[in-house]
Amino acid sequence: MICPYCNFEQTSVIDSRESDPLTTRRRRECLKCKKRFTTYERIETLDLVVIKKDNRREPYNKEKLKNGLLKACEKRPVSLEKIEQTLDKIESKLRTLKSKEIPSKLIGEEVMKKLKTLDKIAYIRFASVYRDFADITDFQKEIKNLVKK
Repeated sequence: MICPYCNFEQTSVIDSRESDPLTTRRRRECLKCKKRFTTYERIETLDLVVIKKDNRREPYNKEKLKNGLLKACEKRPVSLEKIEQTLDKIESKLRTLKSKEIPSKLIGEEVMKKLKTLDKIAYIRFASVYRDFADITDFQKEIKNLVKK
């Protein structure tokens, strides 16, 4: 592994742990400059295909999903690490499905399920876009459902 600070080619692994079933997080130290950095080792998996509402198919894009989560959690007390963990959990769940073609509706529902436990405001924000709220009554209905549970 090349050190991102001094480009030296020898590092030592200080700590190693699974961050999810498909990813290993490694804490490394450069043997030359002694600075520490983190790397992630991911298992290469089959590519997923998302089936859109209009039946178009497009490759699964983790960055697109991450941007949606970031937008929903904008200015909320949710760390980037929590967002990354949530994203990894969603992706792991998708990869356990039998089919490699996944309806966008299933992805959206999984995101909403995770956001509901992560941050209620982020959940409402995501739901308003995902469910295409038309007016304030849609917000009120969703908030009532959220408060009931």
